[in-house]
Amino acid sequence: MADILTYFDTLVVENAMPYPKLFDATQAKADLTDDDIMTMGARVSAYALHDPRGPLALVAKDEHIVNFLRRFMNLGLARRPAMLFRRVEDAQRWLDQIAIEDGLNPPPRPSGATRGAGA
Repeated sequence: MADILTYFDTLVVENAMPYPKLFDATQAKADLTDDDIMTMGARVSAYALHDPRGPLALVAKDEHIVNFLRRFMNLGLARRPAMLFRRVEDAQRWLDQIAIEDGLNPPPRPSGATRGAGA
């Protein structure tokens, strides 16, 4: 839980809120409680003052993590595009499509590179 909150705080301190983000939880092993989810939702809701907030692609395979991320999305992601995916490649494609729709050029992807915490 501490790592997640540190990540959130770092996004604010580094002025990264407007940028697209890809959160790869395909290897995550989390035993978070309902209180943890509420804490994360409250923290993200407090960051709503930092607009614009860029789109967020969440990736998970494990059903426990998928359910956790769905609950998280419902609590704190209003006013920004957010989608849950099962494959990193699909999430990256979605973020690239948003960039194109916004008139931006998606960054080039190195051949074979699909992992990363941020986009």
